[in-house]
This record gives sequence, C-alpha cells and structure tokens, in this order.
Amino acid sequence: MNSSSRRRRLTAAALTALAVATTATACGSGSGGTADEAAGGGTYTVWDPYPQFDNSSAWAKLIDGCGTEAGVKIKRTAFDTSDLANKALLAAQQGNSADVLIVDNPVVSTLAEAGVLTTTADNKLDTSAVDPNLLAAGQAGGKTYGTPIGANTLALYYNKAVLKKAGVDIASVKDWKSLTAALEKVKAAGKKGITFSAIGTEEGSFQFLPWFWGSGAKLTELDSAQGVSALSLWSDWLKKKYAPNSVLNNTQTTSWQEFATGDYAFAENGTWQLANAEKAGFGYGVIPVPGASGGSAAAPTGGEFVTIPVQDKTGRYATTQKLVSCLTNSQNLLDTDTTLSYVAPTAEVQDKQVAANAKLKPWVDAVKAAKGRTSDDLGTKYPKISEQMWKAVQSALSGSKSPKDALTAAQSAAK
Repeated sequence: MNSSSRRRRLTAAALTALAVATTATACGSGSGGTADEAAGGGTYTVWDPYPQFDNSSAWAKLIDGCGTEAGVKIKRTAFDTSDLANKALLAAQQGNSADVLIVDNPVVSTLAEAGVLTTTADNKLDTSAVDPNLLAAGQAGGKTYGTPIGANTLALYYNKAVLKKAGVDIASVKDWKSLTAALEKVKAAGKKGITFSAIGTEEGSFQFLPWFWGSGAKLTELDSAQGVSALSLWSDWLKKKYAPNSVLNNTQTTSWQEFATGDYAFAENGTWQLANAEKAGFGYGVIPVPGASGGSAAAPTGGEFVTIPVQDKTGRYATTQKLVSCLTNSQNLLDTDTTLSYVAPTAEVQDKQVAANAKLKPWVDAVKAAKGRTSDDLGTKYPKISEQMWKAVQSALSGSKSPKDALTAAQSAAK
C-alpha cells in the first residue's frame, strides 16, 4: 500500500475508536522513524506505554542492548497508554511512525484497520510459539499484526481467614451456585462477600467479561439469555448485600483497597495486584473465575503487543525485525514479564515463571483460558459493544433497569 492511500485511511472514526478502546489493565515525547536512515545503521525509534521505567531501568537497558546487537542506536519514547495510541495514528498520518510500537492489545485492530501496521507475514516475525488465544488479540481479517510481550488477566483472590471463619472450603467453589453459597455463608458469619469494579468505563466491561463469557454469551448478542444470567448474578449479589454498592464506582484500584481491609472473602482483580497481595498482611489464595456450570471462565487479556508500523523506507524492516525478535526472545520475555507482573505468551517461558514462583500457577492457568477482547474478529466493533455493556451493567446494578431490559437496550444501541 502506498503511503498516501494509507494516510487517507487514518480517519476520524479510527481516532474515535481509540478514544474508547483504552485498556483497563496495562501499566517523554519524540518523533517517529527518521526516513533518511537505511537499514544496518543509524537510529531506530521505539515507542512504548511504560513511562514508569526511566532510562536507567532494566527495560530501557534491554531495548538499548537489542539495538547494540542489531548495530543501531535506539531512541525510546514512553507514553501513557491512551496517549500512545493517538500519537501512533497522528505519526502515521505524517509519515513519521516509530520503527517499533508497543501498544495495548485492544488497540491493535484499530491501528491495523487504519493501515498503520505491517502484518507478520510481511515483516517475517515468528509467532509460532505464542499461545493461540493470546495471539488472537492481535489478529484481524485473518492476518496477524505483531506479537504479545506478555499478558495479564483476572481471577479471584480470596482471604483464607475469612473463608475459614465462614466454614467455606475453597475447593468447593467450582461454579456460580457454589460461589454464591460461599458468599451467603460469609455474610452470615458477619464478614463481607465479594468486591469488584463495575464502573462505567472499560474497566467495568473488563471485569464483567469473565462472567459474561463464563455464561456462554457472545459479544455479538449482548441480550442473550446467557448474558442476562451473568448480569442477573451481579445484580442479585448487590440486592443480597453479598457485594457492596460501591462497585458501581469502584475502579480496580479502589476495589483492591476494599479487599485489602481484610473484611472481604473475595475480590476480582488481576496479576498486577500480586505485589500488593503479598503486603496485605493476611493469607490469600487465587482461583480462576468460575464458569456458570463449572470450569474456568475465559477472562479478558490485558497486556501489550510489539508491532512494526508501516514505513515509507521499507529497507528499515530487516533491522526492525531483529529488534523485535530480540525483545521477545525467551530469556528477555522472562525478564520483562517478571518486571511487568505479566504471564509470558509462550508455554516455555510460562513453565520457567512457575518454576521460579509457584504462586503464578493459577495465573498461568487463567491466562491459558483467557480471551482477547477483540477476538472473534470483532476488531474495531469492540469499543462500541463494550461501551453499551458497561452502560447496561450500570443500569442493572443501580436498579434503574432490569438486567434483561438493560442488555436489550445495549444490544440495540451496539448495532
């Protein structure tokens, strides 16, 4: 595709989609690639969403080391996640894209549809070792646009002391019925049941998705009987005081703060809270979010993809591919994903993570069952669907609409 036709595809619609499709989970300024530099030397640019890591960090040193290995210098720029997506679109409009773009996984399909990214078939990235369910988050129209650097997802943390006081054996919690029975016992014992985030943003959709998917529902049919059963589950928990009304305004951070008080039996949250869990001062465990009838529900994947944007100077791709391959080789993935509290995207590195830290085992299991929000070839349709989903959750939990009516209205609006 020539650069002028590509830029014409960077429409206002793409910018609007990116404004909605910001992640709930992922944790300078500079120009894009310099067009007059040929492959095999010069300076290559890397844009990432990790402003928490400065130039002295292990992450920055890894990027520089990969540059040295490829025989080039690296100019790295870190942005906030939502800002990075918009900057990537604008840079592509100007023909000034970064050489390597590390971007939140739900945004990949939007950038791909806008013509910003090369495919792995074009750039020759090897993704054969990546778990297919994780790779799917970067696929659209039968093509793959990059490779995941790691993944996080959701599961249920539980407070061992609270469950013991309530007489609940965690091994008995296998489906929605047994989980609700456990919450009933916890309440009867004078403690609090479960906390989560149902806020009217992508975070609310992110946290509702395991229950929605765990019911067997599909995002293309928000108002299905299965979807209604998932929203009814949450609504009933609030009515019975198994979950607090604060979930309507909870972010994942404030939800965690509630769990950290030690009063709650369960909290739905992610791998990024592991360090806080260790500091909570009480014994905890982790189980996957259960499906309606048992088994592990598919939880949404968070985490970023390493992508290679389209360049006018195609001679740069060979060196860029070396940079990305270096950043995502097994040893570097292990180091990076340990730093980011991510589960690696390959079985080989996942096994090494669990060998080093047995507490990661339930998270590896949860990631293996996880699903990309834009999977099922939803692509840029997902942001609109998600917005209607979180609005439905808010309506049902606040009591302004029944779960069925809320999801019926959501499905109509999403179309």
